[in-house]
Amino acid sequence: MIIAVIGSGAGLLALPEVLAHAEAVGREIGRRGHTLICGGRGGVMEAACRGAREAGGHTIGVLPGPDRHDASQYVEFPIVTNLGSARNLIIVQTADAVIAVGHGGYGTLSEIALAFVHGKPVVGLGTWRLSDAVGLEDQSIVRASDPVAAVEAAIAAAGGTA
Repeated sequence: MIIAVIGSGAGLLALPEVLAHAEAVGREIGRRGHTLICGGRGGVMEAACRGAREAGGHTIGVLPGPDRHDASQYVEFPIVTNLGSARNLIIVQTADAVIAVGHGGYGTLSEIALAFVHGKPVVGLGTWRLSDAVGLEDQSIVRASDPVAAVEAAIAAAGGTA
């Protein structure tokens, strides 16, 4: 199974506790023998890849630019796209499920939306909350309370066994 981990690349939204959760999510994905796909750069992506690699898992980084050397050191298989944020569709389409860690920015929100458009399950660990036009919360994002629960929910939602 291939599980996407999405979230803030850097800056104020890549808080230490968010990065710790991302690393634990990656570690759990790797420990269970699944492959992690992400945007391949810093922040949540790097932390998740570090956790997955340290647990013996495989990592794919779909890079927005033209240079594979922009990938985090924990990306095992860099995919160079030179597509900018359009690479988000590749990440989502390749994944069996998506785990959004932390609030992230609009790039994270676009990946969540693309997952819904393409019928991919989304699990949230402290991520965006969506609401309809009258303010009722959309329940499409499966909420997880911790990294292990997030990975278990993603595997189950994708039709696997946790």
